[in-house]
Amino acid sequence: MSITKQFFKYVTQNIFGMLGISCYIIADTFFIAKAAGANGITVLNLVLPIYSIIYAIGAMIGVGSATRFAILRAQSDVSCERYFSNALCFVWLIAVPFMLAGAFIPDKIIALMGGDAEIVALGIPYTRIFLMFTPFFMMNHVISAFVRNDNAPSLAMAGTLASSLFNIAFDYIFMFPMKLGLAGAALATAVSPIISIIICSTHFLGKKNAIRFHLQMPSVKRLWQSCQLGVSAFVGEISSGVTTATFNFLILGLVGNVGVAAYGVVANFALVAVSIFNGISQGAQPLVSTYYGKGDKKAVHKILELGSVTALVLAVLIIAGVYGYTDELVAVFNNEGSTELAAYAYTGMRLYFLGFLFAGFNIVGTGYLSATEKAREAFITSILRGFAGILAFSVILSLLFGLNGVWLAFPASELLTAVVMLRIMHKVKK
Repeated sequence: MSITKQFFKYVTQNIFGMLGISCYIIADTFFIAKAAGANGITVLNLVLPIYSIIYAIGAMIGVGSATRFAILRAQSDVSCERYFSNALCFVWLIAVPFMLAGAFIPDKIIALMGGDAEIVALGIPYTRIFLMFTPFFMMNHVISAFVRNDNAPSLAMAGTLASSLFNIAFDYIFMFPMKLGLAGAALATAVSPIISIIICSTHFLGKKNAIRFHLQMPSVKRLWQSCQLGVSAFVGEISSGVTTATFNFLILGLVGNVGVAAYGVVANFALVAVSIFNGISQGAQPLVSTYYGKGDKKAVHKILELGSVTALVLAVLIIAGVYGYTDELVAVFNNEGSTELAAYAYTGMRLYFLGFLFAGFNIVGTGYLSATEKAREAFITSILRGFAGILAFSVILSLLFGLNGVWLAFPASELLTAVVMLRIMHKVKK
């Protein structure tokens, strides 16, 4: 199979899988809006950064370990077999503090994220349930990443889609016929990764499986080697959490809870766009790592070019769709018909989404750097777009332009990162 065909096979399947995840997030938000109105969306938006931390850690360990596995296997290094077991051990160890927080202090977490007394009371059951299932969210990242890197992208996609469909169906069942409210939404979300884990685990029973589980003491050295290559996946997940938390605090100060609910609308659709670009990056990663391990630079550069062009084309289509249907998209979550929420979200969608002209290239480029063991360069670009840039621009632009400045922080941060990324790519391709 040609490199181009391999690229589109892996990337298309991974995009569909990632879209499945984003669709259940939108469905979750839609049902919550129906059941609890703007306050329900506010609860969800305030705890999204916690979700992002959980997903980011799982992605960093899972994608990083699977990348190391693919590179070493391509070099016929038998130590590749040790990375799967090591990743599973550490995600369970790291999940323990999250589970304890969910059991004992969910109210403190919501308050810390900016919730008032009413929001805290509404959000306690939701927060407690999803935190108690933290190890399964992280395990899902590990298992699906290894299955994808072991030449089974279709199975990884099937697991993700089945998980998302389960979540959407049981969101409705738990929240409305069973009348569990936000607790039902959390329960559906919490159980869904277990569905994906079960489906992906069937790969281990097949004859073509090259992944081995070894009883071993957890190795911090292997974890560090993996996390170095998983930094782009980490930042890809955590950046949305950092952005959400920062924007929440700024918007609460500028326009209050309605503004946070409006940002919840923008953030949910933004997650769909991010999932598409993460799909390109994570879909291309097994191919990049394998050809890099074999020393085939020409193939590696070809995959980077395909990824960059694909990201640009999809970015243009996404922005055109948002500009063509802004009112309709906002109305999906505005069940109470709030004119104030609609006005904030309309402007937010149109300004915020301009950033995806650059974000797609940045996500693909950072994934490429990690997959080719350019850990330092991947770290620089990841930190710039996920932390430093968005934090600095959101504060500065909000002081200058108010709420519009908050929306513009994302495009400004991604543009700066794209400039830096181009300079780094020029150096590493020499």
